[in-house]
Amino acid sequence: MMVARIYIVAALVILLSAAMMVRLWYLQIVDKDFLQDQGDARTIRMERINAHRGMIQDRHGKPLAVSTPVLSLWANPSEVLDGQEDLARLTDYLGVTRAEFVDRLEEARAKNFVYLRRHLPPVEARGILDLEISGVYAEREYHRFYPAGEVASHIVGFTNVDDNGQEGLELSFDRWLAGTPGKKKVLKNLYGEIIRDVKPIAEAEPGRNLTLGIDLRLQYLAYRELKSAVSHYQAESGSVVVLDVETGQVLAMVNQPSYNPNNRKGLDLNAVRNRALTDAFEPGSTVKPFTVGVALQSGRYTPGSTIDTSPGFVRVGNFTIRDPRDRGVINLGEIIAHSSQVGISKLALDLNEYEVWGMFERLGFGRDIGTGFPGESAGYLPNYRRWKDIDRATFAYGYGLTVTPVQLASAYLTIAAGGVRRDISLIADAEAESHRIYPREVALQLREMLAAVVTDGTATKAAIDGYTVAGKTGTVRKIGETGYKDTEHLAFFAGLAPVDRPRLVGIVLINEPKTVKTGGGAIAAPVFSRVMRNALRIMNVAPRRGGAV
Repeated sequence: MMVARIYIVAALVILLSAAMMVRLWYLQIVDKDFLQDQGDARTIRMERINAHRGMIQDRHGKPLAVSTPVLSLWANPSEVLDGQEDLARLTDYLGVTRAEFVDRLEEARAKNFVYLRRHLPPVEARGILDLEISGVYAEREYHRFYPAGEVASHIVGFTNVDDNGQEGLELSFDRWLAGTPGKKKVLKNLYGEIIRDVKPIAEAEPGRNLTLGIDLRLQYLAYRELKSAVSHYQAESGSVVVLDVETGQVLAMVNQPSYNPNNRKGLDLNAVRNRALTDAFEPGSTVKPFTVGVALQSGRYTPGSTIDTSPGFVRVGNFTIRDPRDRGVINLGEIIAHSSQVGISKLALDLNEYEVWGMFERLGFGRDIGTGFPGESAGYLPNYRRWKDIDRATFAYGYGLTVTPVQLASAYLTIAAGGVRRDISLIADAEAESHRIYPREVALQLREMLAAVVTDGTATKAAIDGYTVAGKTGTVRKIGETGYKDTEHLAFFAGLAPVDRPRLVGIVLINEPKTVKTGGGAIAAPVFSRVMRNALRIMNVAPRRGGAV
């Protein structure tokens, strides 16, 4: 009996062992793929590989925006144990109470994911990871840094915490700069930690670099001079634009007020916009040369043609247009040099108003420059079916239309380039088109007239020792709720240098200077002189022998 039981038990053991062997064989051979898939589903995960954002740099390769590697701390709420000893150190680091931390985890429990702190220096993040708090991990990301700070902020713009462009060229060239994220399979343990990389699925493609036409040296000096002027005159704002005559590229573009893109805590949104491209103003007397250009191109006028401005005012309909004093009979050059409202009004009334409008339109007024910059303004160019005489007169000296500082700079570049209008670009080596607006002879005549503005006119403070300068002042009353204000002004100066072979065009706008003298000759012209003097030297433009001319 005992022997029979032993045999029975032995048989059962053998049968069970055989069954187990058969089962193991079945699982290893027949169900292998199914089990592998089930295991992978629990341990293999797809991880995103963040792409390195392209660098923005100036024309000489100096960095304006770069991406640096950082770590972002995140947590899986279902894995964080409330009783951990080092949890207090984590909450202290985050600056929250334990109760607040627990509530935050509960809110994110459904997603099994919550960011604790973004974009930390790797050393600082590893200090937290070394605490080995369960459920707390780190993700590698990139943080955008702007070496030039507020000096170039209005052009470059900035990205958000997810590295997406939000303002400026960071926004308009976001796809170019962003690159394409990659993917990889990784093996994770029970706690969500990556044990090893399994294989790459798609490599991350870094973003492409973007080279601008600006020269950071010119950008710095223009920013310094503008900030000093706005502070000195207690102005509301200001803009400076410097263009390369040969290429149409923007060498410098600065605004006040500005902001630091590296520290946007408490950011004033009023300081973010690039006023040189987004804000449009009535240009005032700075457009008088273009009206004179229409007269010269008509063939009925020459620079020596005269107009009688006596007795210092003229009645146009129900309105009276005045000069500061009676200048008598003056020629076209003197109209520009002394900025005669009476002279330019009489000239405009003798010209075909549609030809004047057509010239302004061909110069680019009323349409955007085409830089692709976010929020770029087209300004306003009226196009009346029937023009009243007062509209013809005021239009000729810069009222009733609006332009941006860059549009005005573009128009003056046409004179500097011998009558050829060139596309304006913020990007180096951009394809640019050009076409003739004025005959070369007319452009040269306008240059000589504008040079007289600096030597013997309203802009003597725009002169630069060793260089010839040509330009035009403008002083515009700002519009209020009940009409034009007598106490709030815009001060302009638009100019080029040197006169014989123009290399640079510059525009200075000071908005609402709080001084006794508010004219462009007293306020904007000195800023132009200081900016252009240094810019010409940086660009290696040789001064003329014999000193000031």
